[in-house]
Amino acid sequence: MRALLRSHELALVLPSALVGIVASAAVTLMTKAAMLMHILIYHLPFDVRLSTADHVAAWAAFPALMLGGLGLGLMESYRLRKGLRSPVDPIEANALRGGQMSLRESAAVSFQTVVSNSSGASVGLEAGYAQIGAGLASFLGQKLRLRRGDLRLLVGTGAAAAIGSAFGAPLAGAFYGFELILGNYSIAAAGPVFTGSIVGVLVTRVLAGAPYQIDTPPVAALKLANYPVLLGVAVFSVILGIAAMRLAGVSERFIQTTPTPVWARPILGGAAVAALAMVTPQVLGAGHGALGLNVSQTFPLAVLASLLALKLLAALISLATGFRGGLFFSSLFMGALIGKIYGLAAAAWLPSIAPDTTVCALAGMATLGVAIVGGPLTMSFIVLENTSDYSVSAGVIAASVAASLLVRATFGYSFSTWRLHLRGENIRSASDIGWIHDLKVANLMRRDPPIAPDSLDIGEFRLRHPLGSAHFVVLVDEAGRYAGLIDLPDIHAQAHRLTGRIGDFARQKDVWLVPHMNAKTAMALFDQSEADQLAVLDPETKAPLGVLDENYLVRRYADQAAAAFHSAIGE
Repeated sequence: MRALLRSHELALVLPSALVGIVASAAVTLMTKAAMLMHILIYHLPFDVRLSTADHVAAWAAFPALMLGGLGLGLMESYRLRKGLRSPVDPIEANALRGGQMSLRESAAVSFQTVVSNSSGASVGLEAGYAQIGAGLASFLGQKLRLRRGDLRLLVGTGAAAAIGSAFGAPLAGAFYGFELILGNYSIAAAGPVFTGSIVGVLVTRVLAGAPYQIDTPPVAALKLANYPVLLGVAVFSVILGIAAMRLAGVSERFIQTTPTPVWARPILGGAAVAALAMVTPQVLGAGHGALGLNVSQTFPLAVLASLLALKLLAALISLATGFRGGLFFSSLFMGALIGKIYGLAAAAWLPSIAPDTTVCALAGMATLGVAIVGGPLTMSFIVLENTSDYSVSAGVIAASVAASLLVRATFGYSFSTWRLHLRGENIRSASDIGWIHDLKVANLMRRDPPIAPDSLDIGEFRLRHPLGSAHFVVLVDEAGRYAGLIDLPDIHAQAHRLTGRIGDFARQKDVWLVPHMNAKTAMALFDQSEADQLAVLDPETKAPLGVLDENYLVRRYADQAAAAFHSAIGE
């Protein structure tokens, strides 16, 4: 089987279909579990979603959110006490680890996401969907011992199947895999990714019936004069999206500086979200019901602005205090509110060229989704496939592309990559940069270089190291510590006018490499020191271990970069 998968490109479609089946089953199970818990905890009718309830009882909301927070807090406290690493998400896995994920970690993350959403925290299940879909795909790929590029592709397929099946949107699912998990589009990846997404959608329809849909009133066709005004939605979405991502980072850092124990933070966060739910239940959960309500009905500007502020506050509190989930669907909900507010304002101030308010809401959904989640085509297709209204597709896609360009120009991160950046990872997309981290100095250096004491005089040094015996010599002091590099041809060329200790003529005394450095860091040190060779030292003893040549490093780096590029485009 491994030989078949490695030798035939079409063969990868078969495991992709399998991944689509298991991912959609996991998504259906998670969705049904969360909806059932909402019904049981909040005593909802079977046809009412949590965020559209008329009201929620305090005796239900406070215990549910605080107990859910306690469970999550205890799990996080246990993880920290045991020194376990943070779970690897699909973007990090594909960018840094060649698609390798832990199925156990992915299952734990998905379980925590269900607990968070079931209790009513203002987070969506989509992060959990993508995590379990990608985790299952990675598990299968590792069992089949797929090559790095194929494993990354299968991880993208798993996430695509999960998102596609969650929304009944095969195009959105596929482009989620391309844009967010793989970091690129390629013809070679199209077959597996679309297979996984389509199979996931079909299996979910068998298991769960009709997919989630957003009911929208009929909209007026877009005219040419409407487009410039519609693009204004992208500007406001980008401003709010960047503000939300920065506030999320600030909130998390603030919570971490308080003396509140890790296990208690989600309890306090749950109590705060429950208090906000006493004002309006629309802040609870991801907001599926509230989104449909606000798109299809008309509310005053003040009400819409209040809902936007409360939802954003609830989402930030939930994430900062330790509830597990993401802002995927919440960004669609808040984007619809931005679009509605913008549309009503445009209709009042620019009635002759203002687009339909519902069109502005749809554009707001897509553009805020692009600003926070990323992926202009992903978010455009999410909106278009879930509303089944393609008459405004050009306007929605144009606004999404504008939002993407603005975010890249002014901020450069999506929410997922921004959170990884706050953890110290230099990731801007899921494009594979793991090979840079794997290309270590220890694997590139030339071992056992010629070594000489720095106390030798010039004459004795020349006798021990005649011209042609080496290009460079590493000097050490009496304790065996690095003392610099000697360019042997240069020393012999100037021997007639040099006197004294050889150590007086050493170069790069204060610049060296260590084995665990990656190629990118090493190249920066070469540029900084303007050296042709640098010594590699033991970081503890400063004893020389080898020497690295800049030309060799550049060749290896270029070879690996070319290989990564050809893998990305499917050659």
